[in-house]
Amino acid sequence: MKTCLVVDDSRVIRKVARRILEDLSFRVEEAGDGSEALSFCRSSMPDAILLDWNMPVMNGIDFLRHLRADPGGDRPVVVFCTTENDITAIAQAIESGANEYIMKPFDSEIVQSKFAEVGLVSPV
Repeated sequence: MKTCLVVDDSRVIRKVARRILEDLSFRVEEAGDGSEALSFCRSSMPDAILLDWNMPVMNGIDFLRHLRADPGGDRPVVVFCTTENDITAIAQAIESGANEYIMKPFDSEIVQSKFAEVGLVSPV
């Protein structure tokens, strides 16, 4: 079973994402900020990361840059999930190592579609 780390400072978003991802047969882990997520990844690298941008302690971009610099940090598929919708922000996320991008609010159809695009789940 593949593991997905959901990184978001909102408990509600983490709960919604967990339900969607468990329905897609992922084992789900959660982190409330980038620093917590980095610690998790350094002890047990997930297959996928659903990552928020704006968080306290360490934001999503800083987390992603640290992750990609770590040994094995190139392995997880990272899907940004944020309200940041400007093209410059999307470009910055991709340049920093994100594989794909989802806008909030999201639903199971959007998550499944994006995860299929990056090869994490079978297409519908």
